[in-house]
Amino acid sequence: MTDELSITGIECYGHHGVFDFERRDGQVFVIDLTLGLDTAPAAASDDLQETVDYGSLVAAVKAAVERDPVDLIETLAARIAELCLSQGGVSDARVEWARVTVHKPDAPIDATYSDVALTITRKGGA
Repeated sequence: MTDELSITGIECYGHHGVFDFERRDGQVFVIDLTLGLDTAPAAASDDLQETVDYGSLVAAVKAAVERDPVDLIETLAARIAELCLSQGGVSDARVEWARVTVHKPDAPIDATYSDVALTITRKGGA
């Protein structure tokens, strides 16, 4: 059985995009995460070591968005998903899958709209 841990609305400031002004000026990106994992061991032991430390995960995701600009939100979403499936660069077998949504609410579109968002789901390797 897989449980789901969700963290939504992680606000970050990044310099991603294909246009020079996006790279220069930056903009807000909002990240939603859902991780599939078995939380029974953590519930039984009441030990943080038995589950995902979502405080540390959020800090790592925020840092990943705020560094190394890329052109596409597809690339950014893949970077974040890989981070969610690992811990310290090593595969975290507890996380079976990660669903990542990258919102780009200020995307340069010449129309009235409320959001641009990409959602990807990636499976862990373990």
